[in-house]
Amino acid sequence: MAMSFNESKTRENLMRAFAGESQARNRYTIAAGAAEKQGMYAISQIFLFTADQERAHAERYYELLKKSAGETIKIDGGYPVDHFESVEKLLRAAEHNELEEFDDVYPAFGDIAKEEGFIEEANAFYQIARIEEIHAKRFGKLAELLENNQYYESTDTQDWMCLNCGHIFHGKLVPNVCPVCHYERGYFVPAGLAPYLECGFLNQK
Repeated sequence: MAMSFNESKTRENLMRAFAGESQARNRYTIAAGAAEKQGMYAISQIFLFTADQERAHAERYYELLKKSAGETIKIDGGYPVDHFESVEKLLRAAEHNELEEFDDVYPAFGDIAKEEGFIEEANAFYQIARIEEIHAKRFGKLAELLENNQYYESTDTQDWMCLNCGHIFHGKLVPNVCPVCHYERGYFVPAGLAPYLECGFLNQK
């Protein structure tokens, strides 16, 4: 006989995941504000982009809790306080948290859900875990570029995109202002990290 959802560990884990994703959304929104204050507008947008995906994850977990509508679910758990002035530290903290979800938390929740007979819930944990790995790699790459002073400068010629107007700058050092829209260099992002950009066409005539 299948386990009752309201008596399952999966129900508690869904609420933990909902709480964690909701907090991540707020942490990334706050981190976006910190990055913007320091003139790093592109990184601010990446934080907001990720925050909206965390909202979507929270919505999915909340949807799976519909069977407990009208009830209160009590959970325990620990959640990080990633309050840093340094954008690099904010990125590294985000990377760490996303890797925890990918490596440990969500796979464990998925295994429990599978054992309890909740296959849809297990698949949600496994699938979202893989997305968190992508988040972690993106945050880690951004942090690495900043730590090595390679976010705006490269030893090799490469491409950057202005997220305000879409201009592609090809060179070794990003200009202080975009030559097209005259927005600050903080709007530039390495082209490989720009959304919706297929870089293969850039060198085509």
